Amino acid sequence: MTPAAIEQAFLARRRERRRASAMAAAILLAAMLVSAWVSEFNPVALIEGLPRASVYFHKLLPTLHGPVLFAGTKTEGSLAFWFYRLDSWAWLLFETSQIALLATLGGGVMACVFCFLAAANLAPNRATYIACRRVLELFRTVPDIVYALILVWAFGVGPPAGIMAIGLHTTGALGKLFAEAAENVDMRPWDAVRATGGNWVQAVRYAVLPQVLPNMLSYMLLRFEINVRAATVIGFVGAGGIGQELYAVISQNYYEEISAIVVLVILTVSCIDLFSEALRNRVIGRRA
Repeated sequence: MTPAAIEQAFLARRRERRRASAMAAAILLAAMLVSAWVSEFNPVALIEGLPRASVYFHKLLPTLHGPVLFAGTKTEGSLAFWFYRLDSWAWLLFETSQIALLATLGGGVMACVFCFLAAANLAPNRATYIACRRVLELFRTVPDIVYALILVWAFGVGPPAGIMAIGLHTTGALGKLFAEAAENVDMRPWDAVRATGGNWVQAVRYAVLPQVLPNMLSYMLLRFEINVRAATVIGFVGAGGIGQELYAVISQNYYEEISAIVVLVILTVSCIDLFSEALRNRVIGRRA
């Protein structure tokens, strides 16, 4: 081809890409407008509500005074006065973290049971693959707070309902991630184990699991952080933990207590994130 023909082909291809990009942008804009219309999104109401939101957040700010900042719990304006129920809140936060931990471990184990059967390259047959995929979709489609409402009604108020609710949702979420990680493994070790007489379970154990284990650990640690926040939210419906206390102070407009609990939740999640990063680095042999 001549240089002129090459340039013409390039320009034509670029025009085609631009038309495709413009079409995609138009479709995206139309979809956003339809979504806004269906969901009754009103920018005017949002703008009008911003001042009220700022007032509410201003009320959440604690009243602290420098001269008495480190005084006791009886002195108004001190940190101790702000966190005057720190002992009970700390125990509820510990309970929340244990709800999240047990739910993550239980959900992770169940996800491991399903994920290899839900991987297209590992499932024994098409029917098993489709069935396991649909089961995982069922678990993760229903929000954990809906599970919590049902289980609180069935088993009563308290942490067991929260553990089961988050565990069910975690099974579906981690199962999908684990299955996709398994679908991306190198199949040559699998073929070698099967060629030497290994059964399906042995091939998964010795050929696939070592390859996906670091990804599984990373996903579980991330899910644990998510579940700590989820355990806080489902406490609003009586599933135990700090969420029940947070719901109580919000409903009674105890603004400084709300902010104190939120700060403690943020600190807890941050500590879990640092611990997760250190654990992940240690497992994969990487220095922090």
